[in-house]
Amino acid sequence: MVSLQSIYDLTLAELTAVFKTWDQPAYRARQVWDWLYHHKVTGFDAMTNLPQPLRERLQTGFQIGSLEPVTELRSSDRHTVKRLLRLPDGQLIESVLMEYNDNRQTACISTQAGCAMGCVFCATGQMGFVRHLTAGEIVEQALLFARQLEAEGSRLSNVVLMGMGEPLHNYDATLAAIARLNDPDGLNIGQRHITLSTVGMVPEIRRFADEKLQVGLAISLHAATNEERTRLLPVNRRWPLAELKDAVRYYITQTGRRVTFEWALIARQNDTVEQANALGNLLHGLKCHVNLIPLNPTEDYAGRPSNPVHVKAFQAALESHGISSTIRVRRGIDIQAGCGQLKSERLRQEQTNHNTGDGES
Repeated sequence: MVSLQSIYDLTLAELTAVFKTWDQPAYRARQVWDWLYHHKVTGFDAMTNLPQPLRERLQTGFQIGSLEPVTELRSSDRHTVKRLLRLPDGQLIESVLMEYNDNRQTACISTQAGCAMGCVFCATGQMGFVRHLTAGEIVEQALLFARQLEAEGSRLSNVVLMGMGEPLHNYDATLAAIARLNDPDGLNIGQRHITLSTVGMVPEIRRFADEKLQVGLAISLHAATNEERTRLLPVNRRWPLAELKDAVRYYITQTGRRVTFEWALIARQNDTVEQANALGNLLHGLKCHVNLIPLNPTEDYAGRPSNPVHVKAFQAALESHGISSTIRVRRGIDIQAGCGQLKSERLRQEQTNHNTGDGES
């Protein structure tokens, strides 16, 4: 059976163009848009101010969303929810909802199935690249959480494009999704409440800077020398630290925004005071902040998270260079909330079932 196109893959202009071919006035497209993103309905029958024939035509031409829930896990502290979702072609992606004490509700969403960047400690990087997500598939992940939160009397306040995949590798769909997330007639999430995380694709960082958005930029750094960073992030061979730093300067100049650097602290690898001093020297003069994140272990990487004493010493050394930092709380460890971990476990289970001849009922 062939799946219908997800209506989330259409922009308002594209939806209006479809309605024009159906001899429908433009305001009908805006009505549908309002039902999709403001009311967040799950069926065309709920669009009660549309004529019944138009609702029927929509049902035969489109579906509202294409993501199929496979698994949902909730952390023991009840503050983190992780979802495994199946795409129409059978591929799996993940999204995470994190609740913070200041009432922020943050969705961490994927932009690709798999990832081509190959970061050695990342479960998604270990599985390789499969395909880009469409803008609709990216937005729908946030919509699912927004719908759930509104039913609970809350709202989605923040989105980070920090799940599976490299957002800047899927540039056009990522930017289209950000526009939809930010649109006052879309999900209406302020640009300053949206963050894009990248491993450091230098040309795309410069291109993103030229958009002059107020969206946050986070860079996965994890090492302060080219030799060490290349071991962890193969992308560093193509765009070494000097080129990355120049691109970051350009981004800051174009946007006026502070850049966040992500540093996964790996015991006895990049968590020493010497490494912190090297990082302080590297970041000197940049308008930036560092997120220090004890490693979220994965099955295929031997590294382990840093001792809290070493984390504190690392932070103190950074502060001596005038670099601000935050020690991030590791969220959802008991539900494999690190990107790609739940999918990896699911694929292992399916392979085991296949090898033993045990199918799922």
